Amino acid sequence: MSAPASARAAFLARRPVVGRAPAIIPRLLIGLVCAGYGVGATVGWGSPRLAVFMGDFGLSAAALIAAVSCFLYARSADNRFRPAWLLFSLSSLMAAAGNAVWGWYECVREVEVPSLSLADLFFLCFAPPAIVGLLVLAKRPVTRAGWVCLVLDSWLIGGSLLTLSWSLALAHTAHLADVEGASVARAALSLAYPLLDIVLVSMVLALHFRRSSVNRAAVNTAIAALALTVLCDALFTSPLLRQTYQSGQLLDAGWFAGSLLLAYAPWGVARDEDDADRPVSRTTSRPISGSLAALTPYLAAAVCTLGILYNVIEGRRVDRVVVFTGCAVVLALVVRQGIMLVDNIALTQELAQKENHFRSLVQGSSDVIMIAAPTGILRYVSPAAAGVYGREADDLVGAELSSIIHPDDLGRVVHEVRKFLAAPPGEEPTTRIECRFRSGTGEWLNVESTVNRHQGGLILNSRDVTERVRLQAQLQHNAEHDPLTDLPNRALFTDRVRRALGGRRAGDAGTAVLFIDLDGFKAANDRLGHQAGDELLIQAARRLQESVRSGDTAARLGGDEFAALIVGDGGRDQSAREYQVHEIADRLRLTLSQPYRIGAGEVRVTASIGVAFAEPGITPNDLMRNADLAMYRAKAGGKDRVELYAPQMQAEVVRRSELAARLRTALRDGEFALLHQPVVHLASGTVAAVAAQARWRSAQGILFTPAEFLRVAEDSDRTAELGRWLLEEAVEQAADRSRAGHQVSVAVRLSARRLLDKGMPFGSVEALLTRYGLPSGALMIEVADSDPRVSFDELEQRLVALRRLGVRIALDGFGSGYAAINALRRLPIDVLKLDRGLVEGVVESARLHKITSGLLRIACDLGMQSVADGVDVPEQVLALRAMGCTHGQGMAFSGPLDEYRLRRALARGEFPVPGSPAAQPVLAGGSIPLLASSHVETPVPPT
Repeated sequence: MSAPASARAAFLARRPVVGRAPAIIPRLLIGLVCAGYGVGATVGWGSPRLAVFMGDFGLSAAALIAAVSCFLYARSADNRFRPAWLLFSLSSLMAAAGNAVWGWYECVREVEVPSLSLADLFFLCFAPPAIVGLLVLAKRPVTRAGWVCLVLDSWLIGGSLLTLSWSLALAHTAHLADVEGASVARAALSLAYPLLDIVLVSMVLALHFRRSSVNRAAVNTAIAALALTVLCDALFTSPLLRQTYQSGQLLDAGWFAGSLLLAYAPWGVARDEDDADRPVSRTTSRPISGSLAALTPYLAAAVCTLGILYNVIEGRRVDRVVVFTGCAVVLALVVRQGIMLVDNIALTQELAQKENHFRSLVQGSSDVIMIAAPTGILRYVSPAAAGVYGREADDLVGAELSSIIHPDDLGRVVHEVRKFLAAPPGEEPTTRIECRFRSGTGEWLNVESTVNRHQGGLILNSRDVTERVRLQAQLQHNAEHDPLTDLPNRALFTDRVRRALGGRRAGDAGTAVLFIDLDGFKAANDRLGHQAGDELLIQAARRLQESVRSGDTAARLGGDEFAALIVGDGGRDQSAREYQVHEIADRLRLTLSQPYRIGAGEVRVTASIGVAFAEPGITPNDLMRNADLAMYRAKAGGKDRVELYAPQMQAEVVRRSELAARLRTALRDGEFALLHQPVVHLASGTVAAVAAQARWRSAQGILFTPAEFLRVAEDSDRTAELGRWLLEEAVEQAADRSRAGHQVSVAVRLSARRLLDKGMPFGSVEALLTRYGLPSGALMIEVADSDPRVSFDELEQRLVALRRLGVRIALDGFGSGYAAINALRRLPIDVLKLDRGLVEGVVESARLHKITSGLLRIACDLGMQSVADGVDVPEQVLALRAMGCTHGQGMAFSGPLDEYRLRRALARGEFPVPGSPAAQPVLAGGSIPLLASSHVETPVPPT
């Protein structure tokens, strides 16, 4: 699909990079000073004497400034160009000395300067240091051929200039010197100036194309200064100008400007050296300077030819100097071209090898390499495109890059490319872009491309990352979804709740969270196995997912806990919304409570659901906590029901949490007390045993029974600690009573899970009895509750081991648990204790009377003694005794007593029993093994 024309046209549009502003102020000052000197020289400085002074000592001062400037910079610099600036300093010092001597003659002594003077010596010493300094600044060749070419180029330039100069002026100068009979020294001096200038000009031109890339601006400024000086020297040596030259004329302005430029060269560039280490972008080459460098030999030969032609045109005899110099230039040109030809052949071979090398790398690469023109047209596509994209490379060449990018990704890709091209190349040499490309089959592939600049366009190194993207998406999905049911997990559900409470739906009171718990799942999972339990959870998740709306979210939080987010519709009728959500929750409850087909059978579980509605300013955690509290209230209220959150639920949780915290402190501070309730023989009224019961008297003076504080003791470690304390305290006090003459058994109630806890090994009971000296027959362990998760095999082995020690076993709460009959069949039980629920209505309910009578008859047939818990009125005593119950405890005789009142009761020995016995006890004797109280104890009587 083609992109819009505007996108195609601007696909590779680039923003120009703005460079640093040059240092303008020093250059302006130099320009003003030079311009002022030039104006003064033009108008003759107002007087001949001042003109001579400025033409001599002014030039000497400018050259001295250049010498001092270059010397100071050479001392501060620490690089390989330091000798060059020292040489430039020496060269300028020679010029300053020469001008000073010249001024000594003209200004001080007011005589004409001799034809041969000390000034000529200083001026002749100006060029050699400058020439050597330029060689130091030049870019050194790396090969012998390069050094040879440098020498040949210098000779080509110098020889051509010598030929032309000799034809125009030098031959005439030499002829005049010969005619006038000048001395050899004077003739040599007249030719030395132009020859040295020719050499200097040759070096300037040769090095202009070979200057080093380091301190390029300094080299350019130095070359410009020397070139200006050489130009003025050439004009000065011209016969026409020299005959009329006087100090202070306009020609001096050129020498003055050359000296100031040389003084400025190192320091003006020093400001730019801070950026030397920064990569500089040069998006365009220098074709003009490169062409001039290549044409230098031919230009030199042309100049030489012009010199010879001038002699021919003027009708002069060809001078031997011209012939010799021309032949030398031609020979140097031939040698240089031969060297260049050999070098070009070697370079061509090297380039061919490199091209083949890189072509094999590109064509053999598994990545697709594409080159896009600035217009976005693909100019090259590597053969790997057939394997990666399923499209031949030739089919893609000439196509627009935007045509193979997914339309949804095109805008982002164009933005990233423009941003990349607008950035400086040194800061961002490359970038990475991910988008979708169309494959040959029409599918969209996820492609990762590394993008580089290339002649205004782009080079794209692309690879197919579709599998990686799919794997990342799968990992992201796995991190946010439950692995068993594939529903959102707690993290994703919390995020969805957060988004539902924010944005445009913020404050929508119709948004609700449902927490769902499957009642009876744990029992079914233990009974049928974990595989069947997993299948049940999968079916429940499927039902939940199908029951919520498309915009809502169903999630599994863990175990058998699920949740649902019901998004509000923005309606203002809160009561109607609550009714609708309650109806959805009740429908979910009915759906989840339907039978589940597991294997060949059916499994039934129910659902308890808590509902919490969003409020203004509520956080996701608070909303989910409210739904969780409502769900636990639904389970506590009988299960298989829907409960709406109410603020008092949180208050109850806070109260229970505070009570649990105080309970943990009470265990540490010893705030628990031990009470005992007498167990009375129903026939004689004698005290057969005492049942140990724990009480907690809090710091606020509140006395809590186990029925109250055990509900908040959710910490199993604290419950275990309380059980250990209860057993040890009961044994210790029973031993003290035994030593005081009260031989009565003590009953301690322990849960079946506590008996199998590894924190209470078998030897601990025996060690406890031995430590306090209590006979084992005086202790009875009452097995409380019937947890289906407890292994009957392990429990049976533990109880048999305890009986071998002499400890008697009682079964507490008989008639209230579904496993009671199985416990009678398998466990070694000595005493059967009827649950309070069987005793409370035994007088009023004939049906309950028959059930209780039947259970007592079972105990009698098995040879067990029986104890009725919760015997509070005389009528219950008469009825139970008539049914054959042997013992009872309750308010009909006494409530729980502290140690002092208990010993008074034991000293009395018996309690009054209403009526006369209607039946004889099953077992003779007034004492029985130890008995324990039920989980719901008889209230403590007022003291």
